[in-house]
Amino acid sequence: MSEISLRKAGPEDASLILEFIRELAKYERAASEVTATVADIERNLFHPETTTEAIICSIDRKPIGYAVYFLSFSTWLGKNGLFLEDLYISPNSRGAGAGKKILKHLANVAISNGCGRLEWNVLDWNEPAIRFYESIGAKARNEWVGYRLEGEPLVEVARS
Repeated sequence: MSEISLRKAGPEDASLILEFIRELAKYERAASEVTATVADIERNLFHPETTTEAIICSIDRKPIGYAVYFLSFSTWLGKNGLFLEDLYISPNSRGAGAGKKILKHLANVAISNGCGRLEWNVLDWNEPAIRFYESIGAKARNEWVGYRLEGEPLVEVARS
């Protein structure tokens, strides 16, 4: 049986993480939106003062995916939360239990940090991911609508 393992990512993993980010963006039909470079990943994800963490998932020592997460804060709970920015498993490795192992690991990270919740987003058309998340007890939060400021609109608001 294949062994699924997780390890904390380091700066030496920046190019691998960027490769996975590009695969994820392609899967999410947004490949042209990735502007990150290896230098960006090295500088920002692995900066000594970053609040973001990354893990690499491997099967039989071959990297097959990654997760990036950070602590958030819930004013209503008065506690930190753990926000999962990305969870990606290469298509040919899905179904082996890697995603569940990552989420179990992150649930333990959340609990050990006193977090009140573990949250993430999923595209509304990504039925395989939605079925997987619901199979482990996750609930959709349909009443909230995400908003984003980026690029020139972000600059405009900052200047206003």
